[in-house]
Amino acid sequence: MPQAESDTVDTDAAIDRFLESGGLSDATRRAYGSDLSAFAVWLEDRRLGLDDVDVRVLADYVSELGSGRPRLAPATISRRLAAIRACLRFTFGPARVPDAALAPRKPRRLPDAPKAAEIEALLELAAGDSPLALRNRALLELLYSGGLRSAEAVGLDLADIDFEREAVHVRGKGGKERVVPLGEEAAHYLARYLRDGRPELVRGADDAVFLSARGRRLDTSTIRRLVRNPHRLRHAFATHLLEGGADLRTIQELLGHSSLSTTQVYSHVDARRLRRVYDRSHPRS
Repeated sequence: MPQAESDTVDTDAAIDRFLESGGLSDATRRAYGSDLSAFAVWLEDRRLGLDDVDVRVLADYVSELGSGRPRLAPATISRRLAAIRACLRFTFGPARVPDAALAPRKPRRLPDAPKAAEIEALLELAAGDSPLALRNRALLELLYSGGLRSAEAVGLDLADIDFEREAVHVRGKGGKERVVPLGEEAAHYLARYLRDGRPELVRGADDAVFLSARGRRLDTSTIRRLVRNPHRLRHAFATHLLEGGADLRTIQELLGHSSLSTTQVYSHVDARRLRRVYDRSHPRS
């Protein structure tokens, strides 16, 4: 039962009761135990108890966590706040849990995009004339050429490929649809797979473009076996387009991002490109 607000709370005892209350996995209990022990020491140094914790106290604590040595990562600070709030909720009830957004924002990591030479080496590893080799090469070429997500690629049906218009109809997240260009290399390997590879794999009337060895629609787990992190091909698609002169708005549409802010993680690439254009073009550069 939550502690009444008027009662004085023994911080260490309250933490122990929370950790022993059940509902936490062993790993979470260990992590929260360490986080709450550190917070209890911090409170004791300031002659504060758990029942003194409010938005101001938590804000001071977060400020120190973010400026100390070593400075804690935003994810670590967020976990410590989660532990404290869970303990407060258990001890005092939901009304006593400060709900202000105190955790620092996690820095957006720049996409780790493979270089063009790495892409070429990866594609060459998928070379071969067997039905599965033809499928794998066509699949990887399409992921890189069109910036498709793995689920989008395995979700393609035969009617989604338009060789005449050199385009692919893609169904993305949330049912959002888009059309992406079908690059020359991707078109070549895709046509070869559909002509020489897929007929050897198909069983029955499956309309899926990419089929498994058993003739069923391919699963994304197969792509992860081919490429440890297939999303890097999507990052490479966007990065290489930007480096080649495409603008962020175009990349947004090709990737199927609903908001430009999502695409702006690539703005560091765009800034480098603009600098090169400026240095090459402006008389005062």
